Amino acid sequence: MTTKTIKKQEAYQYIKTNILNGSFGPGYRIIIDRVAKELNLSIIPVREAIQQLEADGLIEIIPYSGAIVKQVNEADYLEAAFVMLVLEAAATALASQRLTAKDIRELEDLNARMKESLISLDLEKVGAMNVAFHSAIHEKCGNSYLIDKLKQVWQRVSQVRHASIAFAPQRAKASTEEHDRLIQLLKEKASAAVIEECVRQHNQNTIDAVHKLSLKVGGQIFHSM
Repeated sequence: MTTKTIKKQEAYQYIKTNILNGSFGPGYRIIIDRVAKELNLSIIPVREAIQQLEADGLIEIIPYSGAIVKQVNEADYLEAAFVMLVLEAAATALASQRLTAKDIRELEDLNARMKESLISLDLEKVGAMNVAFHSAIHEKCGNSYLIDKLKQVWQRVSQVRHASIAFAPQRAKASTEEHDRLIQLLKEKASAAVIEECVRQHNQNTIDAVHKLSLKVGGQIFHSM
């Protein structure tokens, strides 16, 4: 990897992380000079990183305003979440045939850390552990194209999920319990169909929770990320 690529990836990861954790919320204007100064980079790798993030669907370029974190409305979220429901169920079913006992112990550890983070109200870590849990499964599915598509759609829903944890941490608690159920099925070597249905329901529960929460707070969940 060249020095130029490394610098671009540094800027890319910095901006993306701040978008997904809510630090750069929807409508936030990303000032290239400021980011370059914070990272001690020239403006060129920052500009290239922004172009990549625009291609990822996280940033949009507004004439006379520059790079803006893309707004996510409920319709956008529901569409992306449905795609994730389908893809993740398929990836988990495929991975279930390849996961080792060591892999399953890793899942148990990640879910335990997610529970511990909930107790300490470290909501940032709760979200990170949730992503790590599902990513650990996706990476074992054996289909690189499916993995790439899941990473893309996870980016689209992560902003909303991060906000929903802050508004309703009880959904995160229920999610860890559903993770326990999935882990048990993986241990038991349940059929791919059973595992796929478990993951579909897990994702549907999250979609339903976000929708109910949005109604309760008047859509604020989509404007305070």
